[in-house]
Amino acid sequence: MAPGRWLFGFIGYDLKNEIEDLQSHNTDRLAFEPLAFFEPEHLIFFEDDGLRIVSEQPSLTEEIALTDKIDSASIFTSPQASITREQYIDTVDRLRQHIEEGDCYEINFCQEFHGTVQNWNPVDTYLRLNTISPKPFSCLQKFNHQFIVCASPERFLKKEGTKIISQPIKGTRPRSANTTEDQLLKEQLRTSEKEIAENMMIVDLVRNDLARTSKPGTVKVEELFGLYSFEQVHQMISTVVAELRSDVDSIDAIKHAFPMGSMTGAPKVKVMQLIEQYENTKRGAFSGAAGYIEPNGDFDFNVLIRSLFVNAQSGVYSFQVGSAITYDADSASEYEECLLKASALHRILKGE
Repeated sequence: MAPGRWLFGFIGYDLKNEIEDLQSHNTDRLAFEPLAFFEPEHLIFFEDDGLRIVSEQPSLTEEIALTDKIDSASIFTSPQASITREQYIDTVDRLRQHIEEGDCYEINFCQEFHGTVQNWNPVDTYLRLNTISPKPFSCLQKFNHQFIVCASPERFLKKEGTKIISQPIKGTRPRSANTTEDQLLKEQLRTSEKEIAENMMIVDLVRNDLARTSKPGTVKVEELFGLYSFEQVHQMISTVVAELRSDVDSIDAIKHAFPMGSMTGAPKVKVMQLIEQYENTKRGAFSGAAGYIEPNGDFDFNVLIRSLFVNAQSGVYSFQVGSAITYDADSASEYEECLLKASALHRILKGE
């Protein structure tokens, strides 16, 4: 990385094949690169007291002010599921068998929805998605004809000086318009033995990942089983922190924690093999990470979930949703959880 430069981009899930001895041969409708980064010409910081623009182009502010709003909205065909509900339930039951046999103890199983784009306005789509489902780690990225429209609630990894922070999500309940019922759903999540166990498993996995690059004794759980409410769901989020060793650079810190445990399960390599066996599409950029690296080596990356991926050249879109499968998982309930997580994207695709 050149001194004084920023990098923005994404790391696709299937980069795992270069980190571990793994392969991916499932259907790939989007043909995204395994990773892509760029150095921006302009930076616009949204700060408490207004905008701060960093650019070598003096007229940029005037050009932004004069830019006309594009009124045409994106139009999509109805999403088609990669597997049926019955196939999903059967697969979850088979994964539970793997858990019973001791092959793994938690696995994140995902399904894809896909269709075609009849009219494409990425900015309009991003703004509508984040109006319906505002999230702290949203992003809009474009790489030639490939687009990521993301409303992610989850942080994969952040570096501030020598401190690294990971905030895995495991545990979901729907929101309710009724205040009393909404609070009851939140309390159900807080006391759910299943959700707590899922979260704890991933916290342990993240702790092990961070320990690979951190100073001995510095891995700590700052918050365990924190509850956070978003537009469609309540989520259980834990925060794990550590101090990087002096011989570890930013790239190594990311490499040794990727892919994130919340989107794989444990043990990580075995469940990634099972994911390849039981999912019928490649994940591509989905369940990877998008974010930025600062000139000083600090960085912040999200988890690429609740995201729409578009190949504008082929006119194909895709999104995926999943959930953590443990032995106590109820197949039908896991399927409904996937639909809940996809609800904002379904509204966008319908033009709501």
